[in-house]
Amino acid sequence: MFDLNFLLAGDYRDWLLSGLLLSLQLMGITLLLSLPLACGVAMLRMAPSRLLNALGAAYVELIRNVPLLAHFLFWYFGAPELLPDTWKERLYAGNIEAASAITALTLYTAAYMAEDIRSGIRAIPAQQFEAGRALGFSFLATMRLCVVPQALRLAAPPLLSQTLTLWQNTSIATVIGVAELMYQTQRVEAASFRSVEAFVFASAAYLAVSLLIAGLAALLQRKVS
Repeated sequence: MFDLNFLLAGDYRDWLLSGLLLSLQLMGITLLLSLPLACGVAMLRMAPSRLLNALGAAYVELIRNVPLLAHFLFWYFGAPELLPDTWKERLYAGNIEAASAITALTLYTAAYMAEDIRSGIRAIPAQQFEAGRALGFSFLATMRLCVVPQALRLAAPPLLSQTLTLWQNTSIATVIGVAELMYQTQRVEAASFRSVEAFVFASAAYLAVSLLIAGLAALLQRKVS
């Protein structure tokens, strides 16, 4: 018989709540790291240099055309082997699973966010950029002080949509052993043999956070419009 009460106390509740908290932390830390990286990549793609444009485009295409699962596996199994032994030992002594997940999510999310920010930059009238240069600002200062802040405002709705995707992508971290919500759900299912209740809880948690982010995106969309 379907019964959620056993999830509301004891170890099962603690496991699920710790998983939900870690999933939220993965999303928050990734968002803080990926947004500045995305701004930098977007500016590379708009820079008055073919070499810098090519670097920005290469980053976006390289990251976006490889499945996220492959990113997770590379940063967990492959990348640490390229480090010097002392760095590798230090990394394995810490929480390498979470570090690998954050690295993969940050690089992947930044590639998509960079394109949203680039679209926002292109929507800013060229006269504003020219005015900045006429005042003596460099390309970088004009972008940083004048263009990018406005572009971020215009790109806020799609950036929130990327945040929604990021939230759902945190569940893939379970494949490298990160104890996030999906990992803890599987743990509860294996210990209790109550698959329906465990996955209903996880689905409800993912849905609640997703609806909250979608609501913020809709609110921002109305304000920007």
